[in-house]
Amino acid sequence: MKLALTCGMAALSILASLNPGGVSAAPAYPSKPIRVIVPYPAGGSTDVLARMLGQKVGESLGQTVIVENRPGASGNIGASFVAKSEPDGYTLFLGTSTALSVNQSLYKTLPYDPQKDFTPIVLATMLPSLVVVNDKVPVKSVQELTEWLKGPGRSASYASSGAGTPAHLGGELYKRLTGTNATHVPYKGGAPALTDLVGGQTAYMFAILPEAMPLVKTGQLRALAVTTAKRLPAYPDLPTVAESGVPGYELIGWYGFLAPAGTPAPIIDTLNKAFNRGLQDPDTRRKLQDLGFEVAGGPPQALSDLMRSETVKWKQVIDKAGISLE
Repeated sequence: MKLALTCGMAALSILASLNPGGVSAAPAYPSKPIRVIVPYPAGGSTDVLARMLGQKVGESLGQTVIVENRPGASGNIGASFVAKSEPDGYTLFLGTSTALSVNQSLYKTLPYDPQKDFTPIVLATMLPSLVVVNDKVPVKSVQELTEWLKGPGRSASYASSGAGTPAHLGGELYKRLTGTNATHVPYKGGAPALTDLVGGQTAYMFAILPEAMPLVKTGQLRALAVTTAKRLPAYPDLPTVAESGVPGYELIGWYGFLAPAGTPAPIIDTLNKAFNRGLQDPDTRRKLQDLGFEVAGGPPQALSDLMRSETVKWKQVIDKAGISLE
C-alpha cells in the first residue's frame, strides 16, 4: 500500500514538472492580436469599414485588431489566403458580395470555395447604389429611362467600375428585367466611370451611393432611383427601381466578416457578439451611415443565408449575359 502511494505521488510529481501550472484549459480567446484580411487596397470603403470596426472589436475583446490589405483578382487573393489559414480565430476575412457570391460564377476555377471554406461571423453593412444619368439624357425617372432606351434606333451605353462588379451586374439585371439594350463600358474603378458619365461619354450607371451622391448634389448627375428594396430614410424622395416599373429589382453591395471553416463555435460566438457591439455603437453607426453604409448586424446565419441567395441570383444574370473573367 505504501509502495503504491509512493509511486502515485512520483507520477504526480512528474506531471507537475511537465505542466508547472497544473492541469488547465487552453488560453482564453483571444490571447493575441487578431488579423482582418481586406481584399482591396488601403483607403477604400472596405478598408475604412475594417479599420473602424476592428478598433471597436479590439476594445471589446481587449486585443489589438490588425488590418492587412491583400488586394487583387476581384477579392480572390485575400479570400484564398484566409481560406487556407488556421481556423483558430486569429485570421478573419472581410468578404464582399463579389468575393462570396459572384466570383464563383465569373471564374471557371477559384482557389477557394465560398460555401465550404469559410464560417460566417456577421453581416456587417450593406451599400446601396443609385441609378444616375448625365444631364444630356432627357429622362427624370427609371420608367422614362426604360422608354428612352427602347426608342427606335436607340444606341446607348452604360458605365461600370469594371467587368463583374456590382455596377456591371446591376446594369445587366436591369436590361434583363426590362428587355432593354445598352452597351456595357467597363472602367478601372468608379471614379473614372463617373467622370466619363458626367462628360456624356456614357448615358447612365448603377453607381454606389457614396461615390455618386456628391455629383448629384452638385447637379452634375441626375439621380433617378435607389437600388434597395425599400426607400432609404436619408433620401425618402428617391423611389426604388422596383417601384419604378422594374418589380423585383434589387442591387446591394454587402460586407461580412468570416473565419476559416472549422473555427470553433465558441470563438465564432465571441466574435459575433463583439462585432455586433461595435455595429450598435452610436458613434460608429453614425460614421458608417455618413459614408453611405446601411448598418446590418445579427446572427451568423443572416450572412450565410445572404451568401446562398445572392449566389443563385447573380449566377442567373452572369450566365444570361455570358460574362466571364477567364
